Amino acid sequence: MCADTASDYKDTLRLPQTDFPMRAGLPAREPEWLARWERIGIYDRLRSSAAGRTPFVLHDGPPYANGNLHIGHALNKTIKDMIVRSHQMLGFDARYVPGWDCHGLPIEWKIEEKYRAKGQDKDAVDIVEFRKECREFAAGWVDIQRDEFKRLGVTGNWADPYLTMDFHAEAVIAEEFQKFLMNGTLYQGSKPVMWSPIEKTALAEAEVEYHDKESFTVWVKFRVTAFDLPDVELSDEEATDGDREAVFAAVAETGQDLVGASVVIWTTTPWTIPSNKALVYGSAFSYGLYEVTGTPAESWAEVGERFILADNLAAQTLTKARLEEGQWRRVRDVTQAQLAGMTLHHPLAGAEGGNGEWDAPRDFRPADFVTDEEGTGFVHCAPSHGMEEFELYRDLGMLEQVITYNVMEDGRFRDDLPFFGGTSILRDAPNKKNKANPWEGDANTAVINKLVEVGGLLARGTIKHSYPHSWRSKAPVIYRNTPQWFAAIDRAVGDGQDTYGTTIRERALRSIDELVTWTPRRGRNRLHAMIEQRPDWVLSRQRAWGVPLTCFVRKGKVPTDPEFLLRDAAVNARIVEAFETEGADAWYVDGAKARFIGDAANPDDYDQVFDILDVWFDSGSTHAFVLRDRADGAPDGIADVYMEGTDQHRGWFHSSLLQACGTKGRAPYKAVVTHGFTLDEKGMKMSKSIGNTVVPETVVKQYGADILRLWVAQSDYTADQRIGPEILKGVADGYRRLRNTMRFMLGAMPEVVPDMPAEIPELEQLILHRLAEIDGQVRAAYAAYDFQRVWRTVFDFATLDLSSFYFDVRKDALYCDAADSTRRLATEAVIGAIFERLTAWLAPILVFTMEEAWLERNPGEDGSIHLTDFPDTPAEWRNDALAARLQSVRAVRRVVTGALEEQRRAKTIGSSLEAAPIVHLSAELAAAVTDPDRFADLCITSGVVLTTDPAPEGAFTLAEVPGVAVVFAKAEGEKCERCWKILPDVGTHAHPGVCGRCDAALT
Repeated sequence: MCADTASDYKDTLRLPQTDFPMRAGLPAREPEWLARWERIGIYDRLRSSAAGRTPFVLHDGPPYANGNLHIGHALNKTIKDMIVRSHQMLGFDARYVPGWDCHGLPIEWKIEEKYRAKGQDKDAVDIVEFRKECREFAAGWVDIQRDEFKRLGVTGNWADPYLTMDFHAEAVIAEEFQKFLMNGTLYQGSKPVMWSPIEKTALAEAEVEYHDKESFTVWVKFRVTAFDLPDVELSDEEATDGDREAVFAAVAETGQDLVGASVVIWTTTPWTIPSNKALVYGSAFSYGLYEVTGTPAESWAEVGERFILADNLAAQTLTKARLEEGQWRRVRDVTQAQLAGMTLHHPLAGAEGGNGEWDAPRDFRPADFVTDEEGTGFVHCAPSHGMEEFELYRDLGMLEQVITYNVMEDGRFRDDLPFFGGTSILRDAPNKKNKANPWEGDANTAVINKLVEVGGLLARGTIKHSYPHSWRSKAPVIYRNTPQWFAAIDRAVGDGQDTYGTTIRERALRSIDELVTWTPRRGRNRLHAMIEQRPDWVLSRQRAWGVPLTCFVRKGKVPTDPEFLLRDAAVNARIVEAFETEGADAWYVDGAKARFIGDAANPDDYDQVFDILDVWFDSGSTHAFVLRDRADGAPDGIADVYMEGTDQHRGWFHSSLLQACGTKGRAPYKAVVTHGFTLDEKGMKMSKSIGNTVVPETVVKQYGADILRLWVAQSDYTADQRIGPEILKGVADGYRRLRNTMRFMLGAMPEVVPDMPAEIPELEQLILHRLAEIDGQVRAAYAAYDFQRVWRTVFDFATLDLSSFYFDVRKDALYCDAADSTRRLATEAVIGAIFERLTAWLAPILVFTMEEAWLERNPGEDGSIHLTDFPDTPAEWRNDALAARLQSVRAVRRVVTGALEEQRRAKTIGSSLEAAPIVHLSAELAAAVTDPDRFADLCITSGVVLTTDPAPEGAFTLAEVPGVAVVFAKAEGEKCERCWKILPDVGTHAHPGVCGRCDAALT
């Protein structure tokens, strides 16, 4: 055969032809598709074409409008986009209205920073002007973030997003607040709340993050000044069968010995000692009287001093006082009755210059929250700064006796507080030289020094522990008693919407269990536990940028008075109407009080409330002004799904649930999906300071947005995910493998894909069966928001079933069969069916790449894969019996290819077409593998011999495929110059040097 003839035969082959490039060039090309989608208006066209379909609404949890996107944003928005796109292609009208949270402290803080840099006082600026600057700042970041989200390929109504600062939104937020006002759940109370002295406002749990902090620890002495048992009842253990009067007298007598001893407390907040009003002890464990018998020079304890301590904690407490074993002794038990008879005084009682501030005896009683696992067995109580203490004295009806107002809004002690006035718990800016505790003010040191001076300190130290910090300023927070506005979650809601309970808590818990599905399921457990345990909702913040609490309070009335709050529907309506046209700024304009109260009451009798609503109330209300009020919202005002990070169990999921249960009587969502946090490749939290952050913009510039989206799809987003350079390289490699599969299909398909022939070869039937099988799996996975399963299912099919098997086998038919051969036509038709489904199945994930591939086959000005649905797959393609039989055939093939690989490694052959192996089969497998020519095609050999004869010794076998043994044999005949098979008939046909199949194709 001459070279020219061989070249001519090559020209007769139908080799793949496509303009679809092997190198994607995504960073440069993706913006072109974005511009195209913008030009053809894909989102609006989908809404128009989907009219009449069942709506599916994913309600967007609003990101905060104050900075560039981080990798968590990219993960979050990409998952949402995959949910929306996939449900659209599943046949729904899948609407997505992106939104932004625009009010609150982070933005206000940025504007204040600008003023501070200029040396200006923010409080001296007109509040309406200040709010205008906040609004402009937020609007600027909305535009920036919108472009960044769109660059990730996220579809949605970007032209008309929702903003919590839009006038209608502010009007609805006020209206939703008024429902709490009118239904009886709103009240003003004074209790300890998490307070940021730096930002001068209360914080919600969701606005707090926990970091390690070094704190002072002190062991403080409260002296027993008297002992009396007038009202003490003795337990059966203390007065058994003897004379109770005699036993009582004995207890009283021994109790007198306790006068002069000290009850010792331990605390990590020395600054709360000036606000101490009580001590409590445990009723379930034992106490003893301990005496110092010897001390080293550096100890504050003195020989003869006596301390009352929980027995389990006595040794470690005295060790902290630098006493060694042998320098103290346990004198005797201290009974519960004796504890009850003690009178204690504050260590600062009688101190010169104290002005009697601490001279009154301290309350002393048992409490359930005391333990003997840490500390001393006694707890000092400052109910203004601790919730457990507050609740104890609230339930006792003693709050008036124990509440103090020593700490101001900026964390300073009130100026007239003896010894400590004007000192600060925290600095107003971090001290970079104090790395262990950069925010530490001078209040703790002042308190400790004074305790040392008056002999009230037994020991001191430091402790490193997890401590709440503001997520905005990053400064520590404190608990501070301050008047705030609350929504009562255990008070009956007077709105008549009692299907799921009469209180907010009842409605929320029943919604969680009866109305909502959870992905993953553990999300239900987390939120349920939070709702079960949470206190009333603190609604108020002492700031300027937000929606005000639109209510008025009667002068001279206390909060418990029924007439304290002005409740008037006409007043409420005037406020909402004004907010609709002027925004919430209307509340701050001169004359607002008289304007809104109107003739409902005498405005002079009322004070206007200027606190703003917690921003979680803003975002919790979005169901009303987005889902309920928008034409592209949800028909029943309830979202099909909320999807956010797991931190939103205490954030948006939580506040939306509470808010809606107070106004709608149920949860505003039918399903909740949560994702984990994003970590670096080593599983560490990302931090700019250690340089392990991954910036979405950087990934997009290097790889393209589709690679970032594929990373999301590959990850189990329900847990924490890892990302980094090596992980992204692996993602890109998987992408390249899939892209090559798509490229082969595009090259293999003719310009017009033929219809499926009436006679379909078994191999094509198998692939059609797999398409039907995978179609069900993909649809189910998308419906369950399981994108990892979608990707793994489709990718495995593309690489294992197609590239490594079907395409490898059928290359010969595609390249060499006659144009009208049934096998070739069936192959082309099946590849067309595969392509149609693969591009659709992966379109919600690889939005750019599948668009590129689809347009190769469907060029035009206004078409798009994203305007299509998942194609219907005929039920008759499913053929389980055939698939089971061909599974056995593929198992036999695996043994054959293993035998051939062994020969290739030994350099006996170079190509599998040089072989015609002898395959020994069990009777069962012989019934499956019946046609040697078809099986030779599957094995990509020039021939094969099938036999049920026993295999000779040394035949190739695989342990995992019993009943198969292969004896290698070379193919006999000449090599076809066109298809390269070695066959006996080569050279016997009209066209020289070819086999019969190729001769027919050339005729």
